[in-house]
Amino acid sequence: MQSTSSTGRPAASRLGLGAMAMSGAYGESDRAESLATVRAALDAGVTLIDTGDFYGSGHNELLLAEALRGRAREEYALSVKFGQLIGPGVRFLGTDARPSSVKNYLAHSLTRLGVDHVDVYRPARLDPDVPIEDTVGAVKELIEAGHVRSLGLSEVGAETIRRAHAVHPVADLQIEYSLISRAVEDEVLPVLRELGIGVTAYGVLGRGLISGHWDASRVAAGDHRARSPRFSAGNVEHNLGLVEALRAVAGEKGCTVAQLAIAWVASRGDDVVPLVGARTRERLAEALPAAELELTEGDLAAIERAVPAGSARGDRYPSAMMAGLAVGN
Repeated sequence: MQSTSSTGRPAASRLGLGAMAMSGAYGESDRAESLATVRAALDAGVTLIDTGDFYGSGHNELLLAEALRGRAREEYALSVKFGQLIGPGVRFLGTDARPSSVKNYLAHSLTRLGVDHVDVYRPARLDPDVPIEDTVGAVKELIEAGHVRSLGLSEVGAETIRRAHAVHPVADLQIEYSLISRAVEDEVLPVLRELGIGVTAYGVLGRGLISGHWDASRVAAGDHRARSPRFSAGNVEHNLGLVEALRAVAGEKGCTVAQLAIAWVASRGDDVVPLVGARTRERLAEALPAAELELTEGDLAAIERAVPAGSARGDRYPSAMMAGLAVGN
């Protein structure tokens, strides 16, 4: 069984691996390379792996099951999101977080993953038609039955966090947090720290935008970034200007842009674990040293000058999706 950190979530490495990109979110991925990347992450000491039952409509969980086969269960912690309804053709159909659905989702996830429990179980988004207390109550029952170790949340605001935490202790909140997505700092982060809840930060490289490697010509069919406001004409040029300013800081520090951006998120506190969405061993190998990169006050000031809070242009999601989020950019 995984031990737990001071926040109540399973103890994790300084960086986690986000597996979404391995299941078509950014276009086709190489299956063999995806499997090798997961195994390389484990070999490097990465213990937290994040997925969702709707990533590739189950593809991601099946992929992880193959990658994890033969590994001792205590070597890794699985964070699983549920509740997003996806139809054929990757059509978003809404959110369902009813208690009966929660339990049904988990049964399928356990089967696909080939495990008897998941370490953190969380609704991917707030269901406007179901009180968060009901959804959390269902996860609480799964915890009591031994099928889940910890309760997590994702992309919710301060009030929802408090309501959920009153039903069962929340281990961590998964939310987008990067140099160009800092809204969590205003109201949410103080509440999390008041309650002793950790942060699992996704999008730490802005979906590749601030990785230092962005190339619009490589956007493949099915890549949802083609519909993202931050990548749209007019916005992307401005945002890449921020990256070039960051590249200058990285050059002085002797690291890559991606390493600097990841290290900045890690520097936000010991309660913040950045998720790296690497889908190749090359990108994973670049990301891993960021966990050991120490940023001085001078470094942080230089990063802030290069990418001031609120300087990115464009929302982080299309308007229809932004409407369902409690926390903005």
